[in-house]
Amino acid sequence: MAKKEEDIEKNLTGDDLPQEDASRSSWFKRVQKGILTSTSEKKEIQEGLWAKCPECKYTCTTTELSENKYVCPKCNYHHRIGSGEYFDILFDGDEYTELFANIRSKDYLGFTDLKPYQKRLEDIWKKSDLHDSIRVAVGKIEGNEVLICCMDFDFIGGSLGSVMGEKVARGADYCIEHNIPMIMICKSGGARMMESAFSLMQLAKISGKLTQLSDAKLPYISLLTDPTFGGVTASFGMLGDLNIGEPGALIGFAGPRVIKETIKKDLPEGFQRSEFLLEHGFLDMIIDRKEMKQKFGVIFSLLKN
Repeated sequence: MAKKEEDIEKNLTGDDLPQEDASRSSWFKRVQKGILTSTSEKKEIQEGLWAKCPECKYTCTTTELSENKYVCPKCNYHHRIGSGEYFDILFDGDEYTELFANIRSKDYLGFTDLKPYQKRLEDIWKKSDLHDSIRVAVGKIEGNEVLICCMDFDFIGGSLGSVMGEKVARGADYCIEHNIPMIMICKSGGARMMESAFSLMQLAKISGKLTQLSDAKLPYISLLTDPTFGGVTASFGMLGDLNIGEPGALIGFAGPRVIKETIKKDLPEGFQRSEFLLEHGFLDMIIDRKEMKQKFGVIFSLLKN
């Protein structure tokens, strides 16, 4: 496969990934007229002994970064992390049980772009221990039993497919059966185009399950991290009893670049960052990752009373 096709292929993810602000995210790299993925820059948490902050360029050891909850010690930039890191940060004693881990995506439609969807899935499974773009786990946060659904951006841009919908639905059923709250950690480019209507159906399916959680008087907290876009934002991402953002997270439906090109106007400074959304009433609060576990503990303790 030609190098250009190989690069373009890596961009086929969710329905509206943010494609500007390359200097901040380091996931995208502009090359001439197109936006091509640089595989050397794709992984934000570098492997090895050293890590460089994409915001302020501060270099520290990966151990120091990990001990600081993957937050830059100098500028407080929140690095993108996966479900495993969030589980370790939030659950007491790093102890949790993963649920529904055996469910995998399937190519119902025989979809092919630059390669068959099934082949794309198999390639990811060979390179990663992720089975899909979300993991579900149950454990305790500050002594409170909680179920967490956490998306993984490394799996096709955290895109919403049939497996994500099924895992969240089963997670809601588990919460109702065991009378425990749910946290959704969102990090997604939106609906997975390779699954077409099967993907879009999950928006209604998950929203319906959240109604059942509400009827059971169980809290549902949505934590929106960088980036959260597309159908996830348009549905269950913004349906939390509390909608919480991480500092500096890019959150929206269409990306700022798309909006700017559509309305032909410059956007306000910090547009679609979590601070902007908090100011305009779309978020209830912003919580620093280093304080997240303790504040979740306070929230659940208050909800019990």
